[in-house]
Amino acid sequence: MGIKIVGLGPGDGRTLTRQAWETLSTAGVVYLRTARHPAVADLPSHVQQVSFDHVYESAELFAQVYEQVAAEVLRLGQEATARSEDVVYAVPGHPFMGEATVTAVVAAAGRAGVPVTVIPGLSFVEPVLAALGMDGLDGLQLFDAIEIARYNHPPFSTDVPLLLGQVYSRLLASELKLVLMVTYRDEHEVFLVHAAGTEQQLIEKIPLYQLDRSPHLAHLTTLYVPPLPYPSSLPSLAETVAYLRGPEGCPWDREQTAQSLRSDFLEEVGEALDALDADDPAALCEELGDVLFHVVIQAQIASENGDFTLTDLIAGLDHKLKRRHPHVWGDWQATSSAEVLRNWEILKAQEREGAEEPSSLLDNIPYALPALARSQKIQGRVRKVGFDWPDISGVVAKLEEEITELRAAASPAEQIQELGDVLFALVNWSRWLGVDAESALREANQRFTRRFRLMEELAAERGLELARLDIQTLDTLWEEAKLLLLEDEADGG
Repeated sequence: MGIKIVGLGPGDGRTLTRQAWETLSTAGVVYLRTARHPAVADLPSHVQQVSFDHVYESAELFAQVYEQVAAEVLRLGQEATARSEDVVYAVPGHPFMGEATVTAVVAAAGRAGVPVTVIPGLSFVEPVLAALGMDGLDGLQLFDAIEIARYNHPPFSTDVPLLLGQVYSRLLASELKLVLMVTYRDEHEVFLVHAAGTEQQLIEKIPLYQLDRSPHLAHLTTLYVPPLPYPSSLPSLAETVAYLRGPEGCPWDREQTAQSLRSDFLEEVGEALDALDADDPAALCEELGDVLFHVVIQAQIASENGDFTLTDLIAGLDHKLKRRHPHVWGDWQATSSAEVLRNWEILKAQEREGAEEPSSLLDNIPYALPALARSQKIQGRVRKVGFDWPDISGVVAKLEEEITELRAAASPAEQIQELGDVLFALVNWSRWLGVDAESALREANQRFTRRFRLMEELAAERGLELARLDIQTLDTLWEEAKLLLLEDEADGG
């Protein structure tokens, strides 16, 4: 005695299981999560039907609906148990397929000591698979459309087929479309399967961008998204890299170690920065792919050595991001970047608690950083203890002092030392100005390169050889190239 939860199947009475029909036939009253289901009209005529549809009208959120329905079913179950009777609660499809009230009832009944019996039913999945003519074990992913619509980046793989149940309205379809377009192209063909397994079954084949334009969207609508025609997920990339490292893979890739790939890794990062500086999205896409390859192959090598896996890497990063953003995933407050940075320092101090204290404030600044970037990091660290000029005038005066000492340097060794001091002081000035010294110099290199190449083009057009020109002529060409580039930039070129 207690609560009997019955699955009504995905369609009309013909899809009810024999066990479900026998249970419904012997019940005096059947409580329905909703009467909006094809099988309801085919229930035994002598059975009294009580629907919870009125709860949907009074509650503002689905979560509130599920809580109220589950609480009422539990109450009815407790009363029935006390009378040594059953209460029959019927839900669409399979009780454990997208039925939040069922899981809530089962959990609450377990705590209350009320027996629960679940009578399975066909879910929407089986008739949808039949309608599409596909094998459900072909890597099929299954999600609730309502849940996926809440994501910013969907949690599934684009390499295997996807089913999304309960695409019940245009509004939901619109929200779902925006999420799917993060990983699928707008024109990717998808299938809307309406009322699968009933006489009203309809399949629409449409491009993704038209998902919310279907006039047939309803509570029995399912979305099928075929995989992309090419591998595009992180697991696929990880498999490719692992295969390259395997016995049937590439000899060069098998021979690599974490250290042997270091210089190539640094070079790929540099090329990605070049693409950023050039504001070239196509090049950036390619170069970031090369950087990602190095991340994945380093993780693969570490996995082979038993150090860590790609899963460890991703899990650690995800945990760190959420831990260090308590104003997003916690109850901390931060309404400005300054407050975020203050929180950041508090968090880092907490993370250091119990850990071995660094011997120096300058520990953990990577030696592999470009010299200008490392210099700026060093100066930012020592500023925390007040080792800095009180205002920018002291910074400028120090730079002028270092330039004077460089001019006075007599030996090559002295010149190297004094030039380093000049660069260090110049980096300090850039920090005071809020300018990233590494980026500023990189941009200066690019400006010089563009102007000099244009100089070469101008000289070639006029039959001139740069190496044979005097400095005045070279300077004239330089200014001309500079002016042409400025005009081009002003025109948006």
